[in-house]
Amino acid sequence: MQAYVYLLIGVLLALGYSSVNIYNDFKKYRNAAEATMGQIKVAMKKRLDMIEQLLGAVKGYVKHERELFESIARLRAGIDTAENLGELETETRTITGSLLAVAEAYPDLKASEGVQNLMEAIIDVEDEIARHRYTFNNVVQEYNTMQETIPSSLLAGYAGASKLGYLEFEEKIENPPDISVN
Repeated sequence: MQAYVYLLIGVLLALGYSSVNIYNDFKKYRNAAEATMGQIKVAMKKRLDMIEQLLGAVKGYVKHERELFESIARLRAGIDTAENLGELETETRTITGSLLAVAEAYPDLKASEGVQNLMEAIIDVEDEIARHRYTFNNVVQEYNTMQETIPSSLLAGYAGASKLGYLEFEEKIENPPDISVN
């Protein structure tokens, strides 16, 4: 009889330990997703800063520079709301594309070392955003899989876990614009 009591206590302790680990994993993945989203927002702000610098470098050639500066300010203010990231991504790439087209159209501008450095920096930030997005989506996949698999799904509600959405941008802008410097 005493052996059964010890066995029961052992099983209960193992279940308790396993439950605590599962609970902690839910919190760990949610925190990782939030941290990665923060990194994405920082990278997007950095991209807007560089676009603004590029606009400053080509402003004599851009007809609608005031509107672009206003758009950049509006986009920067909207970065903190995660729901708008896809829309912000689209608008940012549109502005970048138009500025790069201006730089390409004027050989003296294209040859400028400052413009070339900004174009290279934008490429680096595009890569950084892509890496962070990939990391975010991997963390979300792990988190969501935990919610749908046993035994963690049994504790999902207790851990306050709700399904997270993947960070997706429109298909047509999934690849960064070609801003290679020749």
